[in-house]
Amino acid sequence: MGGTRAAHGSLDARRRRLLFRCWHRGTREMDLLMGRFADARIVDLSEAELDDCERLLEVADGDLFAWVVGTAETPSNFDTGLLRKLRAFYAGSGPVRV
Repeated sequence: MGGTRAAHGSLDARRRRLLFRCWHRGTREMDLLMGRFADARIVDLSEAELDDCERLLEVADGDLFAWVVGTAETPSNFDTGLLRKLRAFYAGSGPVRV
């Protein structure tokens, strides 16, 4: 896991679990993309955004990666504010480096 802005111990159990899952997606590209996003933003996510994050973690890596980088259209039921934040984060940090 990377280092969050807050100490891991100060996060509630749900955020700690999501942070771990974001860093352990399955492919290195998605680990970096989701993990870095979670490190930077997990503290500030609302309960609804945490719900959306949990849903995104169930999506196959290839599909989610394509939605984030814009090579595939996002299904309307996954086109949430959180996914838009993830896209903006990715766009602002440049390509995922492995």
